Amino acid sequence: MGRATEIRQRGIVAVAVLAVVLTAAGCGTDSESTGSRTTGSADTADPGGKESPPKAPSSTLTWEFEHIADFSGELTDLAVLAADDIWAVGTENNGASNAHLLHYDGTQWKREPLPEALGTTDYPPTLEEVGEEALWLRPQTFKKGTGVTPWARWDGTLWSAVPNPPPGPVGDFEAAGPDDIWALNGEQTAEHWDGTRWTTTRLPYGASDLAMVGPDDVWAVGSRSTGPGTELSYGEPYSQPVSMHWDGTSWKSVETPQARFEEPIPPEPSAGLGQVFALDSGEVRAYGNNTFNHGEVDNEPADESIRLRWDGSQWVEQERAPGGCALRTPVGQDDEGLFLDGNWYLTDDGRCMKIKRHRLPVSTGARKGSNQSLWLKEIHRVPGTDEWLGAGHVQVNQSGDPFGAPVVVRLKRGG
Repeated sequence: MGRATEIRQRGIVAVAVLAVVLTAAGCGTDSESTGSRTTGSADTADPGGKESPPKAPSSTLTWEFEHIADFSGELTDLAVLAADDIWAVGTENNGASNAHLLHYDGTQWKREPLPEALGTTDYPPTLEEVGEEALWLRPQTFKKGTGVTPWARWDGTLWSAVPNPPPGPVGDFEAAGPDDIWALNGEQTAEHWDGTRWTTTRLPYGASDLAMVGPDDVWAVGSRSTGPGTELSYGEPYSQPVSMHWDGTSWKSVETPQARFEEPIPPEPSAGLGQVFALDSGEVRAYGNNTFNHGEVDNEPADESIRLRWDGSQWVEQERAPGGCALRTPVGQDDEGLFLDGNWYLTDDGRCMKIKRHRLPVSTGARKGSNQSLWLKEIHRVPGTDEWLGAGHVQVNQSGDPFGAPVVVRLKRGG
C-alpha cells in the first residue's frame, strides 16, 4: 500500500488535468476486496445520491472520478510515476482469469498488452515503484520447480526483463529506492536488494508485513506460536503478536504486548499483527486482531483490535481516534493527516472526516436508484504535488444488472 513514509514517491512534475469518462458496461457481481493493500471497507451512497457530511471539519475531501474503465470488474493496483505516467492493473468479470494493464500518458488512458518479459500469468500482476522512473511488474503467483519467476520493468519508455528478480513467492514489497528494497519471501524469510544482489535473511518468526523507516531501520510484524502466552492451561494453542526489527546486521525479536481474552476464553483463540506503518516523523505503528473461532459457544465476546505504537523504547497502546476513525488503519499520509481504510481521513489535530464521493453517471449503466459503494485497493500521491489518486471499483447493486465499475479517482479538497 503509498505507505506513510511515501518511500515510493518519485520525481517532481506538474499535475495534468484528466477527465476521461468511458462506459462501464457488463454484468455480474463484484465481491468485497481483501488483502494487505486494500482500504478494507467502503462507503455507501444512498439511492438518492445524498451522503452524510463529515462531522465538524473546516474543509471537505471528495474522491472525484478521474477515469472509469469500459469493462465490468475492478482495478487491483496503481502506480503513479508522474502526472503523465500512470499505470493501473485490473481484472474483468467475464468468467475467465485475465489481467488488464492500463496506462495514462498525459493525454488518454489506453489498454496496453502485458509485457512479454513478464511471461504468462493468469492473475493480475502487481505494480512496484522502485525509483524515480522505474516501475517493476511482478506476478502474483509463484510456480515451484520452474526456476525464477520472470518480472518486468518500465524505464519510462519501454518494458524489459528485470535481470535478477527476487527468488521465491514474494509477499510484501517495500522500496526506498532502486538500491534499497526489502521483500518478504515466504513466511519467515526476507530478501534485501542493494542494487547488485539479493541477500536472504531469516526472521525469528513468521511475518505478514514490512515497513521501512530508513536505511538499516526496518520493521516486520506477524504472529508467533511459541513462547510466553501461546499455550493455555488445557493445552490449546494461542498465537501471540510479534514484531521484529532489522538494525543493519540481523533481525531481532522485539518484546510485544500479549493479547488475551478474559475467562472464559473462547474456542481456538489467536492474536497477531497484520500491518506495520511508518509515519513521516519516523514513528512506527502496528495493527492486528485478537480473535477466535466464532459460532461454537453462546455469549461470545467481541473480537479485539490491537493498535500499538513504538515510543522509541517499547510498544505502547495508541490513543484512540475519534468517531468513525477509531478502528480504521492507515493507508497513506499527507502533510495534514492520515488516510484510513474505508475512505476516512484523520487530521493531525484529531478530526475524523469521511471522504465523500460522487455517484456514477447513468451512462455507465448505474441506475438512479442503485446502491453504490466505493472500494479502493491503492492510493498514491502524484510525485512532487499534494494531489492524490486512488484505484479500485464502484460496486453497483441494482436489480437485474449489478456490476463493478473499475475507477481511478482524484482527491478534491474543498473549503
